[in-house]
Amino acid sequence: MPQLNRLATQRSPYLRQHATNPVDWYPWCPEALERARQLDRPIFLSIGYAACHWCHVMEHECFENPYIAALLNEHFVSIKVDREERPDLDALYMNALHLLTREGGGWPLSVFLTPTLTPFYAGTYFPPDDRYAPHRPSFPRVLLAIAEAWKTRRGEIEELGQRVTAALQQMQVRESSPEVLSETILRQAGRTLQRWFDRVHGGFGTAPKFPHPVELSLLLRLAIRFADQQMASMVRQTLKAMACGGIHDQLGGGFSRYSVDARWLVPHFEKMLYDNALLASVYTEAALLLNDSFLADVARSTLDYILRDLRVPPGLFASSEDADSEGEEGKFYLWTEAQIRELLGPDAGEFACKVWNVTPEGNFEGKSILYRSGSDEEDAARLGLKLEEFRQRLQTVRQQLLSIRQQRIRPARDDKIITAWNAWTIEALARAGIAWDVPDYLSAACTAAELLLRYARDSQQRLLRLAVTPDDRVPDAPPLAFLEDYSALINALITLYETTGSVSYLQQATELAEAMVDRFADPHGPGLFFTATDQEPLPVRLKEHQDGATPSGQALALTALLRLSHLLQRSTWTGLVREVLQTQVPLMQEQPLGAGQFLIALDWYLGPVEQVAVIGDARAPEVQQVRKMMGRIFRPRQVLAYHDPQAGAAPTLIPWLSDKPLRDGPVVVYRCQDFRCDAPLMDLDAIQAAFHSTSIFPTTPLTSDQ
Repeated sequence: MPQLNRLATQRSPYLRQHATNPVDWYPWCPEALERARQLDRPIFLSIGYAACHWCHVMEHECFENPYIAALLNEHFVSIKVDREERPDLDALYMNALHLLTREGGGWPLSVFLTPTLTPFYAGTYFPPDDRYAPHRPSFPRVLLAIAEAWKTRRGEIEELGQRVTAALQQMQVRESSPEVLSETILRQAGRTLQRWFDRVHGGFGTAPKFPHPVELSLLLRLAIRFADQQMASMVRQTLKAMACGGIHDQLGGGFSRYSVDARWLVPHFEKMLYDNALLASVYTEAALLLNDSFLADVARSTLDYILRDLRVPPGLFASSEDADSEGEEGKFYLWTEAQIRELLGPDAGEFACKVWNVTPEGNFEGKSILYRSGSDEEDAARLGLKLEEFRQRLQTVRQQLLSIRQQRIRPARDDKIITAWNAWTIEALARAGIAWDVPDYLSAACTAAELLLRYARDSQQRLLRLAVTPDDRVPDAPPLAFLEDYSALINALITLYETTGSVSYLQQATELAEAMVDRFADPHGPGLFFTATDQEPLPVRLKEHQDGATPSGQALALTALLRLSHLLQRSTWTGLVREVLQTQVPLMQEQPLGAGQFLIALDWYLGPVEQVAVIGDARAPEVQQVRKMMGRIFRPRQVLAYHDPQAGAAPTLIPWLSDKPLRDGPVVVYRCQDFRCDAPLMDLDAIQAAFHSTSIFPTTPLTSDQ
């Protein structure tokens, strides 16, 4: 009989969802691996996550099916893994799927392993019958064929598994390119992204369409480097199209995972913390660079969604919300024209239906996904209203519908607190908090950072993949943090230092960076591994060579080390970065949509990087004004350092501050490159003029009420 309580006690909601299946599930654990060896059975490894719609479909169709469960229990050891808890397993076996099938991946990921963990067959979703034959075989047919092959063709299976493992190991080897790291690589990447750009709907490629926040952020940097208005326009078009589309929650803010169509209308309704954090950051960057208040509003509404709907006690952030509620995809978000008119009355209902394009026939299974036709200015003109009147009416009906929607049964929320995803949220909140002068954002970022540093640590002070708060009832410790957790948190702490001036954040970032290099760097060649030296060994120790659903942890690590090297004068880290970038040249040249974070790191590496020192009493209003001024300028290759002479000598952590006196007045700003500085700036008008005059998009910074 299946031990149905094995998954019931797991930390992951995704695993707990499968606790009542008739499948004899194990979590990934020594007991499961030992059982496969003792019984000499293949392992069926099923990897997914709580917000995954097709994971739920396969569970209902297959794992709740007694016949299919009996096949699994008789012939396999079945292991269920949450990819968000164990991205190392997901990355390893997703790469195996690519090698075995030469096709794209996805979730649920279904992999068959030998007891020695070598993969020999893989797929994603399998149906319970032959409804999609011959392109997608039924799951019972797959199980019976593999069980028979395990008995009669064992040697072939093991040989195939060994070949796949050897190929996976070979994939980790990247030779250093002889090509010089130069602007040519960045320019070529920009041209490639321009070719792949959808000039009608924005974004890249066709359906299904993903937001690609990292590549959009890259384009903003390339626009600045090459004074290219077209690249900036591509970003504006994409961000505006997404904000107007159904992928954007028009009432509550936030973005769904992706759009199933090319024009951003029909979302795959799940909402992920990492998508929203990364998108909030790029909306903030674009709004600052382009002086666009519409994009600024979207950045703020996205963060408001995170703070309202994803914040969990004591102040950290849950990982996702499901696509489904009450067993139906998107039910929480859909409306009919009759509903809106009845709830709002004739005038307000008519206005709402026109703004969000709600029709009697609907646009999704007889109901309507709300979407906009344009910005506030464009919609006001379309409806023949003055802008201020339009905005007032829009705010009123949005709040009314949101309040009504909040009474519906919400999609399930996955309350796992993932270190990297929380770090991206902290960084987005800190950037927006200083840019739009929203103290609550900055306060939330500081609180989350302090909690993460407290609760995402083990007894040896090593970083953990998940935060374990006092309310956690699961006795087992979560896995140790992976490279993306370290690199994302280091970047977030640097940003917090630059937005608050608190040197403790920089100290924590430096300590984490030293631990990261020590535990993840390859001692035999360039690169940083996905896993640390003291984590569970797998058949292959991966290096994350390109972006996936999230930015490459290795590329994020390079970005963090470069930022710190320019703050702390650590030239050894710059050398490590150069060696890794040299191995990534072919990827950056040929696949910029998979190398966005590496290209951002290259932009940092090539410089010039400006070091800016702000000297003055931290409590002085002039110093606070300069800090806000710096936060409202998008200068991607800039590091900020602060020193308050009232607090004592300059911090030893930042040696180049020691010869930067306050001089006359309450504040002085030094602008430096390679730690050689221009004449100090002591007048607020001169400071603002100096930092705006070098932008290719000279603008007046947005104010918080725009």
